[in-house]
Amino acid sequence: MLVDSHCHLDRVDLSSYDGDFSRFVDETRAAGVHHMLCVSIDLESYPAMRALVDPFADISVSVGVHPNDKDRHEPSLEELIQLAADPRVVAIGETGLDFFRSEGDLEWQRNRFRTHIQAARKAEKPLIIHTREAREETLRIMHEENAQAAGGVLHCFTENWAMAEAALEMGFYISFSGIITFKNAQELRDVAARVPLDRILVETDSPYLAPVPHRGKSNQPKWVKAVAEQVARLRGMDVQELAAITTSNFQCLFSTARLQTD
Repeated sequence: MLVDSHCHLDRVDLSSYDGDFSRFVDETRAAGVHHMLCVSIDLESYPAMRALVDPFADISVSVGVHPNDKDRHEPSLEELIQLAADPRVVAIGETGLDFFRSEGDLEWQRNRFRTHIQAARKAEKPLIIHTREAREETLRIMHEENAQAAGGVLHCFTENWAMAEAALEMGFYISFSGIITFKNAQELRDVAARVPLDRILVETDSPYLAPVPHRGKSNQPKWVKAVAEQVARLRGMDVQELAAITTSNFQCLFSTARLQTD
């Protein structure tokens, strides 16, 4: 049993399924993926995303606004808390800092991150954190806003061991995507080999970052198995054992998610 702990299902290419989302979900289940977390990146598209996954109990959602787009609707603390009251919402985010794609005065990005952390603490739901080329500031704001009180995950991790260790010390999980299958990602594989097994998650970040041997294609949650296989190889263990561990970790972190175990 596998869980895709981070994907964007409202952005997945459904052309090979004749646009039928139900067929897509059925094929994902048949591939051994029994739960997916569909992650929000803006509130403009959130209602449609929420409606898309509503018939499927094995899909949870998060609510939040990605750090990259300045011109998105800026959520208030109260708005995030209200949306998080939905039982299908298991997390706040994705949120964080991204200094790779955004330039100039990024105080708006820092403020947005702070608002999401505060909402997670008040809603008592974990954070999904995106960080890119902002290691020190991400950790600084996490400390200043007491992010450890909410807990959460650094998703699609691409940073070094020092950052992973700092996040682990704050009680956070580390999630690996298809990037760890890329030829030039040896440093990241070294990190994946060191993270404690009870803090590892796997994800696809679909439709982005398809793993080898599917690199260059529109990513799909069923390919989370390739990520799990790579992590299992790094740890010298069977992929089924790794799948069971990451599923248990997911359920522990996102405790309100309703996993289907049959």
